[in-house]
Amino acid sequence: MIEISITAQGIRMQGHAGKSINGQDIVCAAVSALTCNLINSLQELTDNRIRADTSSGLTIIEWEELSEPGKLLVDSWFLGLTAVNQEHNCIKFI
Repeated sequence: MIEISITAQGIRMQGHAGKSINGQDIVCAAVSALTCNLINSLQELTDNRIRADTSSGLTIIEWEELSEPGKLLVDSWFLGLTAVNQEHNCIKFI
């Protein structure tokens, strides 16, 4: 199960989907791709200053304040995650 907490100052994700053997988990791959794209987009397409830490099974993205474009990117990321979760039911939003 992947647990995701979203606050006004950041995102914290931890865990693995556990849908397949390690390294072949399509859900973890999808969540990772969406999250890497969010980090890159926030850094390259907005003036937001973020701090991102990623490691196996743990990702933390923090900011002081998000611009409207930054909020739109986070909303888009969230829509992608909910679509993955509707299909595979392995993400818990806390």
